[in-house]
Amino acid sequence: MISGGGTGGHIYPAIAIANAFKARFDDAEILFVGAEGKMEMQKVPEAGYKIIGLWISGLQRRLTFDNLLFPVKLVNSLSKSAGIIRRFRPHAVVGVGGYASGPLLRVASRKGIPAVIQEQNSYAGLTNKLLAKKVQKICVAYPGMEQFFPANKIAFTGNPVRKDIVDLAGKKEAALKHFDLSDAPVLMILGGSLGARTLNDSMVLGLEKLKAEGVQVIWQCGKFYHAEMKQKLEASGDAKGILLFEFLKEMDLAYAAADVVISRAGALSVSELSIAAKPTIFVPSPNVAEDHQTKNAKALVDNDAAILVKDVEARDRLIDEAIALIHNQEKQERLSEKIKALAKPNAANEIVDEILKLIA
Repeated sequence: MISGGGTGGHIYPAIAIANAFKARFDDAEILFVGAEGKMEMQKVPEAGYKIIGLWISGLQRRLTFDNLLFPVKLVNSLSKSAGIIRRFRPHAVVGVGGYASGPLLRVASRKGIPAVIQEQNSYAGLTNKLLAKKVQKICVAYPGMEQFFPANKIAFTGNPVRKDIVDLAGKKEAALKHFDLSDAPVLMILGGSLGARTLNDSMVLGLEKLKAEGVQVIWQCGKFYHAEMKQKLEASGDAKGILLFEFLKEMDLAYAAADVVISRAGALSVSELSIAAKPTIFVPSPNVAEDHQTKNAKALVDNDAAILVKDVEARDRLIDEAIALIHNQEKQERLSEKIKALAKPNAANEIVDEILKLIA
Protein backbone atom coordinates (compact mmCIF):
# COMPACT_ATOMS: atom_id res chain seq x y z
CA MET A 1 0.00 0.00 0.00
CA ILE A 2 1.42 3.40 -1.03
CA SER A 3 0.17 6.66 0.41
CA GLY A 4 0.73 10.36 -0.16
CA GLY A 5 0.66 12.89 -2.97
CA GLY A 6 -0.51 16.45 -3.47
CA THR A 7 2.18 17.30 -6.03
CA GLY A 8 3.97 15.55 -8.87
CA GLY A 9 7.07 15.48 -6.68
CA HIS A 10 5.29 13.01 -4.41
CA ILE A 11 3.15 11.17 -6.95
CA TYR A 12 5.68 10.24 -9.64
CA PRO A 13 8.18 8.65 -7.20
CA ALA A 14 5.26 6.70 -5.69
CA ILE A 15 4.27 5.38 -9.12
CA ALA A 16 7.92 4.54 -9.89
CA ILE A 17 8.14 2.47 -6.68
CA ALA A 18 4.91 0.66 -7.59
CA ASN A 19 6.20 -0.05 -11.10
CA ALA A 20 9.50 -1.41 -9.77
CA PHE A 21 7.63 -3.67 -7.32
CA LYS A 22 5.31 -4.91 -10.09
CA ALA A 23 8.27 -5.60 -12.37
CA ARG A 24 9.65 -7.96 -9.75
CA PHE A 25 6.37 -9.45 -8.54
CA ASP A 26 3.82 -9.55 -11.34
CA ASP A 27 1.06 -10.86 -9.05
CA ALA A 28 1.58 -8.17 -6.38
CA GLU A 29 -1.51 -6.25 -5.29
CA ILE A 30 -0.82 -2.53 -4.89
CA LEU A 31 -3.31 0.00 -3.54
CA PHE A 32 -2.72 3.75 -3.38
CA VAL A 33 -4.28 6.05 -0.78
CA GLY A 34 -4.41 9.78 -1.56
CA ALA A 35 -6.18 12.98 -0.58
CA GLU A 36 -9.59 13.66 -2.12
CA GLY A 37 -9.46 16.40 -4.75
CA LYS A 38 -5.68 16.26 -5.22
CA MET A 39 -3.86 15.40 -8.43
CA GLU A 40 -3.01 11.84 -7.34
CA MET A 41 -6.69 10.95 -7.71
CA GLN A 42 -6.22 11.44 -11.49
CA LYS A 43 -2.56 10.55 -12.06
CA VAL A 44 -2.52 7.22 -10.20
CA PRO A 45 -5.43 5.64 -12.15
CA GLU A 46 -3.81 6.90 -15.37
CA ALA A 47 -0.75 4.86 -14.37
CA GLY A 48 -2.94 1.77 -13.97
CA TYR A 49 -3.37 1.58 -10.20
CA LYS A 50 -6.38 1.76 -7.91
CA ILE A 51 -6.56 4.65 -5.43
CA ILE A 52 -8.80 5.49 -2.48
CA GLY A 53 -9.15 9.09 -1.29
CA LEU A 54 -9.10 10.40 2.28
CA TRP A 55 -10.85 13.60 3.39
CA ILE A 56 -7.68 15.34 4.54
CA SER A 57 -5.79 18.57 3.89
CA GLY A 58 -2.89 20.46 5.40
CA LEU A 59 -2.91 23.22 7.95
CA GLN A 60 -2.82 26.77 6.55
CA ARG A 61 -0.57 29.42 8.08
CA ARG A 62 -3.55 31.61 8.86
CA LEU A 63 -6.95 31.04 10.46
CA THR A 64 -9.26 29.53 7.84
CA PHE A 65 -12.40 27.41 7.78
CA ASP A 66 -10.25 24.49 6.58
CA ASN A 67 -8.07 24.84 9.66
CA LEU A 68 -11.12 24.69 11.90
CA LEU A 69 -12.19 21.51 10.08
CA PHE A 70 -8.75 19.89 10.38
CA PRO A 71 -9.43 17.91 13.60
CA VAL A 72 -12.65 16.53 12.08
CA LYS A 73 -10.84 15.60 8.86
CA LEU A 74 -8.02 13.94 10.79
CA VAL A 75 -10.35 11.77 12.88
CA ASN A 76 -12.31 10.85 9.74
CA SER A 77 -9.11 9.96 7.85
CA LEU A 78 -7.72 7.87 10.72
CA SER A 79 -10.98 5.94 10.90
CA LYS A 80 -11.15 5.41 7.13
CA SER A 81 -7.47 4.37 7.06
CA ALA A 82 -8.15 1.71 9.67
CA GLY A 83 -10.96 0.31 7.52
CA ILE A 84 -8.82 0.33 4.36
CA ILE A 85 -5.98 -1.49 6.13
CA ARG A 86 -8.36 -4.03 7.67
CA ARG A 87 -9.82 -4.91 4.25
CA PHE A 88 -6.62 -4.77 2.16
CA ARG A 89 -4.32 -6.38 4.77
CA PRO A 90 -1.04 -5.03 3.35
CA HIS A 91 2.31 -6.70 3.98
CA ALA A 92 3.88 -3.21 4.06
CA VAL A 93 2.95 0.44 3.64
CA VAL A 94 5.00 3.20 2.00
CA GLY A 95 4.50 6.92 2.66
CA VAL A 96 5.86 9.37 0.09
CA GLY A 97 4.88 12.59 1.88
CA GLY A 98 1.78 14.71 1.55
CA TYR A 99 -1.38 14.91 3.62
CA ALA A 100 -2.71 11.38 3.10
CA SER A 101 0.44 9.56 4.19
CA GLY A 102 0.11 10.80 7.79
CA PRO A 103 -3.14 9.09 8.83
CA LEU A 104 -2.43 5.87 6.91
CA LEU A 105 1.09 5.31 8.23
CA ARG A 106 0.00 6.27 11.74
CA VAL A 107 -2.68 3.57 11.73
CA ALA A 108 -0.40 1.00 10.05
CA SER A 109 2.34 1.52 12.63
CA ARG A 110 -0.15 1.05 15.47
CA LYS A 111 -1.15 -2.29 13.93
CA GLY A 112 2.48 -3.42 13.64
CA ILE A 113 2.54 -3.33 9.82
CA PRO A 114 6.04 -2.63 8.41
CA ALA A 115 6.20 0.98 7.23
CA VAL A 116 8.65 2.88 5.02
CA ILE A 117 8.96 6.62 4.39
CA GLN A 118 10.37 8.00 1.15
CA GLU A 119 11.60 11.57 1.66
CA GLN A 120 12.36 13.34 -1.63
CA ASN A 121 13.78 16.64 -0.36
CA SER A 122 17.00 17.69 1.32
CA TYR A 123 14.86 19.30 4.05
CA ALA A 124 12.37 16.84 5.52
CA GLY A 125 8.65 17.58 5.32
CA LEU A 126 6.54 17.95 8.45
CA THR A 127 4.49 14.76 7.90
CA ASN A 128 7.61 12.63 7.47
CA LYS A 129 9.33 14.17 10.51
CA LEU A 130 6.30 13.34 12.66
CA LEU A 131 6.18 9.76 11.34
CA ALA A 132 9.92 9.05 11.62
CA LYS A 133 9.75 7.48 15.10
CA LYS A 134 6.92 5.15 14.08
CA VAL A 135 8.33 3.63 10.87
CA GLN A 136 11.01 0.99 10.34
CA LYS A 137 12.91 2.52 7.40
CA ILE A 138 13.38 5.98 5.86
CA CYS A 139 14.61 6.16 2.27
CA VAL A 140 16.27 9.51 1.51
CA ALA A 141 17.65 11.26 -1.56
CA TYR A 142 20.32 13.46 0.05
CA PRO A 143 23.18 12.86 2.48
CA GLY A 144 23.09 14.43 5.94
CA MET A 145 19.45 13.60 6.71
CA GLU A 146 20.42 12.48 10.24
CA GLN A 147 19.48 16.00 11.32
CA PHE A 148 15.82 15.04 10.76
CA PHE A 149 15.66 11.26 11.16
CA PRO A 150 17.20 8.51 13.35
CA ALA A 151 20.46 7.53 11.65
CA ASN A 152 19.87 3.79 12.12
CA LYS A 153 16.65 3.97 10.05
CA ILE A 154 18.07 5.86 7.04
CA ALA A 155 18.78 4.28 3.64
CA PHE A 156 20.39 6.58 1.04
CA THR A 157 18.52 5.40 -2.05
CA GLY A 158 17.87 8.56 -4.05
CA ASN A 159 14.57 9.56 -5.66
CA PRO A 160 12.85 7.19 -8.10
CA VAL A 161 12.41 8.64 -11.59
CA ARG A 162 10.83 7.48 -14.85
CA LYS A 163 12.73 4.63 -16.52
CA ASP A 164 12.99 6.35 -19.90
CA ILE A 165 15.17 9.11 -18.39
CA VAL A 166 17.77 6.73 -16.97
CA ASP A 167 19.37 6.08 -20.37
CA LEU A 168 19.40 8.96 -22.85
CA ALA A 169 22.41 7.66 -24.80
CA GLY A 170 21.83 7.76 -28.53
CA LYS A 171 18.55 9.72 -28.32
CA LYS A 172 19.87 13.16 -29.33
CA GLU A 173 19.32 12.79 -33.08
CA ALA A 174 15.84 11.30 -32.63
CA ALA A 175 14.99 14.06 -30.14
CA LEU A 176 15.99 16.88 -32.51
CA LYS A 177 13.96 15.25 -35.27
CA HIS A 178 10.93 14.82 -32.97
CA PHE A 179 10.94 18.52 -32.06
CA ASP A 180 11.94 19.61 -35.58
CA LEU A 181 15.07 21.36 -34.31
CA SER A 182 18.43 21.91 -35.98
CA ASP A 183 21.84 21.14 -34.45
CA ALA A 184 22.06 24.72 -33.07
CA PRO A 185 22.17 24.99 -29.23
CA VAL A 186 18.98 24.03 -27.38
CA LEU A 187 17.83 25.59 -24.10
CA MET A 188 15.06 23.87 -22.13
CA ILE A 189 12.94 25.77 -19.58
CA LEU A 190 10.96 23.79 -17.01
CA GLY A 191 8.53 25.53 -14.71
CA GLY A 192 6.69 22.42 -13.54
CA SER A 193 3.25 21.18 -14.63
CA LEU A 194 1.49 24.29 -13.29
CA GLY A 195 4.12 26.70 -14.58
CA ALA A 196 6.29 29.36 -12.96
CA ARG A 197 5.55 33.06 -13.42
CA THR A 198 9.17 34.13 -12.89
CA LEU A 199 10.60 31.72 -15.47
CA ASN A 200 7.94 32.64 -18.03
CA ASP A 201 8.46 36.39 -17.54
CA SER A 202 12.24 35.92 -17.79
CA MET A 203 11.80 34.03 -21.02
CA VAL A 204 9.58 36.75 -22.54
CA LEU A 205 12.08 39.44 -21.52
CA GLY A 206 14.96 37.45 -23.03
CA LEU A 207 13.31 36.34 -26.28
CA GLU A 208 15.15 38.80 -28.53
CA LYS A 209 18.53 37.97 -26.97
CA LEU A 210 17.95 34.24 -27.49
CA LYS A 211 16.91 34.78 -31.11
CA ALA A 212 19.96 36.98 -31.75
CA GLU A 213 22.24 34.25 -30.37
CA GLY A 214 20.57 31.56 -32.50
CA VAL A 215 19.47 29.60 -29.43
CA GLN A 216 16.55 27.19 -29.88
CA VAL A 217 14.19 26.75 -26.93
CA ILE A 218 11.95 23.98 -25.57
CA TRP A 219 9.73 25.97 -23.21
CA GLN A 220 7.31 24.29 -20.82
CA CYS A 221 5.25 27.19 -19.49
CA GLY A 222 2.55 25.30 -17.53
CA LYS A 223 -1.20 25.17 -18.01
CA PHE A 224 -1.94 28.38 -16.07
CA TYR A 225 0.23 30.49 -18.39
CA HIS A 226 -0.05 28.79 -21.78
CA ALA A 227 -2.60 31.11 -23.42
CA GLU A 228 -0.80 34.24 -22.20
CA MET A 229 2.67 33.04 -23.23
CA LYS A 230 1.42 31.87 -26.63
CA GLN A 231 0.06 35.35 -27.29
CA LYS A 232 3.34 37.00 -26.22
CA LEU A 233 5.41 34.60 -28.31
CA GLU A 234 3.30 35.28 -31.40
CA ALA A 235 3.57 39.04 -30.79
CA SER A 236 7.37 38.80 -30.74
CA GLY A 237 7.53 38.10 -34.48
CA ASP A 238 9.48 35.23 -36.04
CA ALA A 239 9.62 32.52 -33.38
CA LYS A 240 11.16 29.68 -35.40
CA GLY A 241 12.97 27.30 -33.06
CA ILE A 242 11.12 28.62 -29.96
CA LEU A 243 8.79 25.75 -29.03
CA LEU A 244 6.11 26.48 -26.43
CA PHE A 245 4.41 23.67 -24.52
CA GLU A 246 1.78 23.63 -21.81
CA PHE A 247 3.17 20.29 -20.64
CA LEU A 248 5.93 18.04 -21.99
CA LYS A 249 4.93 14.38 -22.32
CA GLU A 250 8.11 13.16 -24.05
CA MET A 251 10.47 14.20 -21.25
CA ASP A 252 13.19 11.76 -22.26
CA LEU A 253 13.38 13.32 -25.74
CA ALA A 254 13.26 16.85 -24.31
CA TYR A 255 16.19 16.09 -21.99
CA ALA A 256 18.07 14.40 -24.85
CA ALA A 257 17.62 17.44 -27.09
CA ALA A 258 18.64 20.02 -24.47
CA ASP A 259 22.18 21.34 -24.10
CA VAL A 260 21.35 23.53 -21.08
CA VAL A 261 18.33 23.44 -18.76
CA ILE A 262 16.65 26.12 -16.63
CA SER A 263 14.46 24.59 -13.95
CA ARG A 264 12.72 25.04 -10.64
CA ALA A 265 14.38 22.95 -7.93
CA GLY A 266 11.68 20.52 -6.87
CA ALA A 267 13.09 17.22 -5.62
CA LEU A 268 11.92 15.24 -8.65
CA SER A 269 13.36 17.77 -11.12
CA VAL A 270 16.71 17.73 -9.32
CA SER A 271 16.82 13.92 -9.40
CA GLU A 272 15.85 13.71 -13.08
CA LEU A 273 18.39 16.35 -14.11
CA SER A 274 21.11 14.55 -12.14
CA ILE A 275 20.36 11.28 -13.94
CA ALA A 276 20.07 13.05 -17.30
CA ALA A 277 23.41 14.76 -16.47
CA LYS A 278 22.28 18.11 -17.83
CA PRO A 279 24.10 21.42 -17.17
CA THR A 280 21.43 23.19 -15.16
CA ILE A 281 20.55 26.62 -13.84
CA PHE A 282 18.16 26.26 -10.90
CA VAL A 283 15.74 29.02 -9.97
CA PRO A 284 14.21 27.80 -6.67
CA SER A 285 10.59 28.70 -6.06
CA PRO A 286 10.18 31.00 -3.03
CA ASN A 287 6.59 29.78 -2.57
CA VAL A 288 7.18 26.31 -1.08
CA ALA A 289 7.13 25.22 2.56
CA GLU A 290 10.35 25.77 4.53
CA ASP A 291 12.15 26.93 1.34
CA HIS A 292 12.68 23.30 0.26
CA GLN A 293 13.74 24.19 -3.26
CA THR A 294 16.62 26.47 -2.27
CA LYS A 295 17.96 23.73 0.00
CA ASN A 296 17.59 21.15 -2.80
CA ALA A 297 19.47 23.38 -5.25
CA LYS A 298 22.22 24.31 -2.78
CA ALA A 299 23.00 20.63 -2.22
CA LEU A 300 24.13 20.59 -5.88
CA VAL A 301 25.54 24.11 -6.10
CA ASP A 302 27.78 23.46 -3.09
CA ASN A 303 29.25 20.52 -5.04
CA ASP A 304 29.85 22.71 -8.13
CA ALA A 305 27.20 20.61 -9.90
CA ALA A 306 24.74 23.37 -10.87
CA ILE A 307 24.21 27.14 -11.04
CA LEU A 308 21.70 28.96 -8.83
CA VAL A 309 19.87 32.15 -9.76
CA LYS A 310 17.55 33.56 -7.10
CA ASP A 311 13.92 34.07 -8.07
CA VAL A 312 14.10 37.81 -7.34
CA GLU A 313 17.11 38.18 -9.67
CA ALA A 314 15.85 35.98 -12.50
CA ARG A 315 14.16 38.61 -14.68
CA ASP A 316 17.42 40.59 -14.83
CA ARG A 317 20.00 37.78 -14.92
CA LEU A 318 18.57 34.43 -15.96
CA ILE A 319 18.71 34.53 -19.75
CA ASP A 320 22.16 36.17 -19.72
CA GLU A 321 23.41 33.35 -17.46
CA ALA A 322 21.88 30.76 -19.80
CA ILE A 323 23.46 32.28 -22.91
CA ALA A 324 26.85 32.48 -21.18
CA LEU A 325 26.62 28.79 -20.23
CA ILE A 326 25.50 27.79 -23.74
CA HIS A 327 28.69 29.40 -25.10
CA ASN A 328 30.94 27.81 -22.46
CA GLN A 329 31.40 24.18 -23.49
CA GLU A 330 34.05 23.52 -20.85
CA LYS A 331 31.71 24.64 -18.04
CA GLN A 332 28.86 22.58 -19.49
CA GLU A 333 31.03 19.46 -19.43
CA ARG A 334 32.15 20.12 -15.85
CA LEU A 335 28.61 20.68 -14.58
CA SER A 336 27.40 17.59 -16.44
CA GLU A 337 30.12 15.43 -14.92
CA LYS A 338 29.55 16.78 -11.39
CA ILE A 339 25.75 16.49 -11.44
CA LYS A 340 25.90 12.94 -12.82
CA ALA A 341 28.13 11.92 -9.92
CA LEU A 342 25.26 12.78 -7.55
CA ALA A 343 22.69 10.70 -9.45
CA LYS A 344 21.05 7.56 -8.03
CA PRO A 345 19.64 5.81 -11.11
CA ASN A 346 18.55 2.63 -9.30
CA ALA A 347 16.53 4.37 -6.57
CA ALA A 348 13.20 2.60 -7.18
CA ASN A 349 14.76 -0.86 -7.03
CA GLU A 350 16.78 0.03 -3.93
CA ILE A 351 13.58 1.17 -2.20
CA VAL A 352 11.89 -2.11 -3.17
CA ASP A 353 14.89 -3.91 -1.64
CA GLU A 354 14.33 -2.06 1.65
CA ILE A 355 10.62 -2.94 1.63
CA LEU A 356 11.40 -6.62 1.03
CA LYS A 357 13.85 -6.71 3.94
CA LEU A 358 10.98 -5.74 6.24
CA ILE A 359 8.47 -8.29 4.96
CA ALA A 360 10.77 -11.24 4.22
